[in-house]
Amino acid sequence: MGALDKGRSRLWMWLDERVGLAELEMLVRKKEVPVHRHTVWYYLGGMTLFLFLVLVATGILLLFYYRPSAEEAYESVQFLMAEVEFGWLIRSIHSWAANLMIFTLFLHLFSVLLLKAYRPPREVTWFSGIGLMAVAMGFGFTGYLLPWNELAYFATKVGTEITGVLPGVGPFLRRLLRGGDEVTGATLTRFYGIHVAVLPALATLLLGLHLFLVQKHGMSVPPRVERAGGANRRMPFFPNFLLRDLVGWLSALAVLAALAAYFPTELGQKADPFAPAPIGIKPEWYFMFMFQTLKYLPSYILGIEGEIVGVVGFGVGGLFLLLIPFLDRRTARGEPSRLFTGIGVAIILYMIALTYLGYTVSPTK
Repeated sequence: MGALDKGRSRLWMWLDERVGLAELEMLVRKKEVPVHRHTVWYYLGGMTLFLFLVLVATGILLLFYYRPSAEEAYESVQFLMAEVEFGWLIRSIHSWAANLMIFTLFLHLFSVLLLKAYRPPREVTWFSGIGLMAVAMGFGFTGYLLPWNELAYFATKVGTEITGVLPGVGPFLRRLLRGGDEVTGATLTRFYGIHVAVLPALATLLLGLHLFLVQKHGMSVPPRVERAGGANRRMPFFPNFLLRDLVGWLSALAVLAALAAYFPTELGQKADPFAPAPIGIKPEWYFMFMFQTLKYLPSYILGIEGEIVGVVGFGVGGLFLLLIPFLDRRTARGEPSRLFTGIGVAIILYMIALTYLGYTVSPTK
């Protein structure tokens, strides 16, 4: 045992001289997490990060077999699911992890919004979080087309068509996304490049910034808890908080495995650009509230096309969400702000209601 301990000590010293392990150890031991009735929401960020890492790992495995062309994409996924050992399981875990990651990301975003964790000096942390949400939804949109099946093809056609209604830049953006005037093999190749290169690069930059800022400013304490004097209790991040995080990650892994085993992702029929669109085609659930809103809008609003009003409205809504740290001046001054709490609750209820209607009602325009 003595020789083993000496070997470990030498390795530690060798790494410490080159990496600075002692400084990292001091940083980890110094980090603390506030303990109060809302502490449970702190675990959502780590859960989202864990699911992202699962996506990265399974995505790399899928890349070994995937071929990004209209002639081979569907067949390569079919081969992966039918012939490669546990290929169907890896693809299903990848798909379910994507859905759960966006779900936990939404929960994390709205918990930050309602608990006012965007207060100074955390404005840039909020910006990076909004950027990560946009990147995550970009991952979902571009990844949906890659199997080149029927539903993915027509959903992408509808999605890029909606982008094209933007005034001025719409036609350019639609052509940029599609790689031409229609959804073709060029669109598939372009989406593949965005999905495996452009978005991962953006996600790495934003995630690095986000984690650095969280480390720099620490965990935010809700204003109400702060005013009540409940911000004094703290727990060490290592090992107390980290062990609780690990329990959540293992539970998420078990849920992913169960969902993938009992509800495996189906492949469907190969895309045929000359076939009619399937009846009742719908986007992924995290786009449903926007899709359903556009369906409810009248053809014209004050002489402007309803779709243009809807798309511009969502853009303005996204900008409003981004600028909340500057708009909510009462919270910035440490005063109660019921207005923005109400706005946050209204956004959540609106998204839930429109998503529910999207899956249960088929309105006609």
